[in-house]
Amino acid sequence: MRAIHHHAGPRLELRGISKAYPTVVANDDIDLVVMPGEIHAVLGENGAGKSTLMKMIYGVTQPTAGTMRWEGTDVRVTSPAHARSLGIGMVFQHFSLFDTLTVVENVALSLPGKPDLADLARRISAVSERYGLPVDPARLAYGLSVGERQRVEIIRCLLQNPKLLIMDEPTSVLTPQAVRTLFTTLRQLADEGCSILYISHKLDEIRELCHRATVLRAGKVSGGCIPCDETPASMAHLMIGKELPACQRGGGQSDGEVRLQVTRLSRQSADPFGVALRDVSLEVRAGEIVGIAGVSGNGQQELLAALSGETTCADARTVRICGVAAGRMGPAARRRHGLGFVPEERLGRGAVPRMSLAWNGLLTAHAGGLLRRGMVRLGAMRELAQRCIAAYHVKCGGPDAPANSLSGGNLQKFIVGREIMQQPKLLVLAQPTWGVDVGAAAFIRQSLLDLRSAGTAILVVSEELDELFEISDRIAVIAGGRLSPAEPAQDTSVEQVGLRMSGMWASEEAPALPTAHEDCHAHGHAHCPDEVHHAA
Repeated sequence: MRAIHHHAGPRLELRGISKAYPTVVANDDIDLVVMPGEIHAVLGENGAGKSTLMKMIYGVTQPTAGTMRWEGTDVRVTSPAHARSLGIGMVFQHFSLFDTLTVVENVALSLPGKPDLADLARRISAVSERYGLPVDPARLAYGLSVGERQRVEIIRCLLQNPKLLIMDEPTSVLTPQAVRTLFTTLRQLADEGCSILYISHKLDEIRELCHRATVLRAGKVSGGCIPCDETPASMAHLMIGKELPACQRGGGQSDGEVRLQVTRLSRQSADPFGVALRDVSLEVRAGEIVGIAGVSGNGQQELLAALSGETTCADARTVRICGVAAGRMGPAARRRHGLGFVPEERLGRGAVPRMSLAWNGLLTAHAGGLLRRGMVRLGAMRELAQRCIAAYHVKCGGPDAPANSLSGGNLQKFIVGREIMQQPKLLVLAQPTWGVDVGAAAFIRQSLLDLRSAGTAILVVSEELDELFEISDRIAVIAGGRLSPAEPAQDTSVEQVGLRMSGMWASEEAPALPTAHEDCHAHGHAHCPDEVHHAA
């Protein structure tokens, strides 16, 4: 591995940095040194204080105590704009894009002055092409998948030519090919003298990419290491203080009843930049986990919306849940027939940010005894949230803690736990362990395997190929809005799945796209006949 620029002084020094909130000490007496040209990992469990520390460096929040030195000078970073003026850029785990603005408009907001949008769009396209991060500058942010949003955040930082680049879970929604491209980019930046602070729960990536690592536990520095001298298991032990448990697969079923049946689903996307679904067919049986792999932005959002009931179908028989024709049903009706659902976007769709965990639990679990004669049973609501917090080891301030006060991984554990605790007949999950630490990810995967062994049908849409191979009984691939046949996981490989991500299984003649009449429900067209719109 290339040598760090030790002949120069430190780029960033933190001495005794602490951050205390009314209910928790997020950081306690943190020391950290980052050299020019160094890729420095910050490791720790969810809630260990990593994101809080990065936000203080970037000026989002202010430390309670301690000093920060930037290129040898004491500095107090008062805002993100101040940080950017110093040469500090940050890619957040939870993205900060305005949904109603285009990509180029969102990028312009982070740049000084009033950049010419046409020129900026050309610069975005150039950076996008150079670093293998495809994105259309004219697209509206609301239509971007999580992976595409992450590309925008990375490009926005790269346009600023940073001296220090902070990356919070940068590869959590990138494909293996995109990860390789990103690593090439980061190594090139480091070779040019840029320092990189890198937060990731993917320990094999840390070993491959980073020069040094600092480990946080419960807000304190618990140690450090040279990643290439460690194994993923030894680094996991440094993070969580114990051996990482291995998933126990148990026995699945191949002949259970069909709990989800999708038949020749075709539709245009409501987003003009979205992906049209083309002739998608799929079955998931009781007692099995079916995984869907794919590059972000290939129809996953549109498929998940069609399964959850956020968009409906002209023909109710297109989607069947537990044998019931559910294509015209909305989300609540589908839940009544046994559907549980975990969206890929935690804040905003999986949980209401300012609402407490107790009230967020009520949103999807209200049918489980939390209502009496139309009135909310507050005690039962809080008790459900507390059971979820305890069972899924959610680090938070209790049932009354607002959702946006939790780290990303802890909120994910709560949302997944909320759905599993309802014991659905069919559970659909998108990116179930995105941004979750290695210990929590293993716990969530084991929980899904246990739920499958108890007879639930589970569909997992994920860009983590290792995850899909660890838990799936069958694996399909979505590419260009088409879904490949689902094959037994033991009969395929990561390499074969990677090839299918390009759509190589598809026939030369593409199925016809839906007509305006067939697709009217997705767009709410009023001119379609009444019989198309009546409930199933």
